[in-house]
Amino acid sequence: MTEDFYCEEALSGRTPVNKVFETDNVLAFHHTRPFWPVHIVVIPKRHISSLLALKPDDNELLIELFATIKQIAAQVVETHGAARVLTNLGRYQDSKHLHFHINSGEPLR
Repeated sequence: MTEDFYCEEALSGRTPVNKVFETDNVLAFHHTRPFWPVHIVVIPKRHISSLLALKPDDNELLIELFATIKQIAAQVVETHGAARVLTNLGRYQDSKHLHFHINSGEPLR
């Protein structure tokens, strides 16, 4: 796996993604290798390495990112009855690009 799958693959177009929602700053798409039956990833289009790397000038982007997460999570809850929203840090973060998982259901593996 690359250091930053989202910049190097998803945003570059090298790996096609099934988009759920997109703005100039945020992209949400179905995970390319889902771990749950419903598994959507929400990312900023600008590279930010993780939640811990956010700076005060990122506040507007963070508000847009969370508005997107809220909207998609609400749709998942409406359709499936429940949702989880999570992000990973440190060694739990495979791709070093801020991303949030919106998922529902029991793990597939």
